Amino acid sequence: MRARPHTAAAAAALIAATALGLAPHQARAATAAAPQAPLQASSDLSFHDIPGSGGITLKGNVFTPAGAEPGRRYPLIVLPTSWGMPQAEYLAQARQLADSGYTVVSYTSRGFWLSGGQIETAGPADIADVSAVIDWALATTPADPARVGLGGVSYGAGISLLASAHDPRVKAVVALSGWADLIESIYSGRTQHLQAAGMLGAAGYLTGRPGPELQTVLGDFLGSRLEKEPAMIEWGKKRSASEQIDRINANGAAVMLGNAWGDTIFPPNQYADFFEKLTGPKRLEFRPGDHATAEGTGLLGLPNDTWTNAHRWFDRYLKGERNGVDAEPPVQIKSRSTEGYEGYADWKSVGSGGTERLPLADSEHLWANVDSGADGGVVLLSSVLDQFAKAPPTASIPLLPRAFAAVWQSPRYDRERRVRGTVRLHTTVTPTKGDGTFIAYLYDVGPLGIGKLVSNAPYTFHGKTPGQSFGVDLDLFSTAYDVPEGHRLALVIDTVDPLYIEHNPTGAQLTFSSPRTDPSYVSVPLREQ
Repeated sequence: MRARPHTAAAAAALIAATALGLAPHQARAATAAAPQAPLQASSDLSFHDIPGSGGITLKGNVFTPAGAEPGRRYPLIVLPTSWGMPQAEYLAQARQLADSGYTVVSYTSRGFWLSGGQIETAGPADIADVSAVIDWALATTPADPARVGLGGVSYGAGISLLASAHDPRVKAVVALSGWADLIESIYSGRTQHLQAAGMLGAAGYLTGRPGPELQTVLGDFLGSRLEKEPAMIEWGKKRSASEQIDRINANGAAVMLGNAWGDTIFPPNQYADFFEKLTGPKRLEFRPGDHATAEGTGLLGLPNDTWTNAHRWFDRYLKGERNGVDAEPPVQIKSRSTEGYEGYADWKSVGSGGTERLPLADSEHLWANVDSGADGGVVLLSSVLDQFAKAPPTASIPLLPRAFAAVWQSPRYDRERRVRGTVRLHTTVTPTKGDGTFIAYLYDVGPLGIGKLVSNAPYTFHGKTPGQSFGVDLDLFSTAYDVPEGHRLALVIDTVDPLYIEHNPTGAQLTFSSPRTDPSYVSVPLREQ
């Protein structure tokens, strides 16, 4: 079934407005220029004003199965939109779901575009909106109250996970490129993820109306107001499904999580940790790419295995179909280096081949505040190049200036090393100042000395005693990467990366050592050969 031409024109105008980064009042003009759809645009698609929590209005659309029988109830799927996106975001996937027998309601999250309210960043009002939309759908559409699912990408994924903790009617969740722990996503290693937070903030102002709480938190975060850190962390915890894991488990919804190894907004570690704490039916998928790129083509209606598995998940837990998705290993990952998927019984089994410990025996001393040339790339760009062109960020390891970069290398490998899971760094740091930041990078180094980035992570400290050593344990961002025979691994540490805000005072120096009683090392998890 097709929407009528004026419906397609209105949707196209919304998508074009989003792509151009138009502000909400500009979007009104763009959509007004398109012919306006009546309430019932076609036999299966209609546009609605949906009552949200607190008396606001949410702009939404509804797909119902073609030829829906009077009096018959169909499983319901609710799709909150991503950050900065209008209700047109899920049109292609919503239609496909409706064609397979679902009632699908998608709505623009509060504070964005033409929906009412202000941006609450997955706060209590956003969670109450989900329940309000479910109430409305059950009252006005042929939705089955016993078969309710939630899904979404990015912001919609985070809201869906949080809502599953508060509304026991939710039986299945598909959360793609989302977060379970907001602090570990944009403040991991006690370091502000500058490009990620800046991009989200800019998109919020361009496409919506940030509420006063978000404005304050964003200003404090980007302004490095350390005295506000406890309040910012508490704000983030209230918006983290990991803090409500007991309620999610008690409600028992079947949860599918999907993310990309190189997600520069919501890194994969926090999803893996959350997955391990779920006790109900669950599935975790990791693929190459950056934020929302793994499922992006599916939003355009193109074949996409992420969305194919999402449909299978809903079919199993909302329709009761025995399609085998629950019989597959619950952890499905795809290496950044090869095609095909690997299945594991749980996240701990991903590095089931054991770990290779690389000693960091030599003491390294470096000056801070200078970018050595090693960095994690550019948000939303570098990992896309890795996904489609196998071209991650690179650095010439022999040419890195040793005054500003500490470098340790393994011997050349006589066979391939299949890195799987979370690389961990243990080291001892001696600072000359009480505050500081460093970034650790793991590179795959070829015969010519060119290093391809395998993983990285930042680390920031405050209030340390100058000249006094302290130990550091740092998890790099989880990955799946195959190091070819004849290559070696290199750990590089420097103090400046455009992805992050650094806290190195002028003239600061850092020494990385390996005491005899507490040796420094990098632990690399490997897949069984």
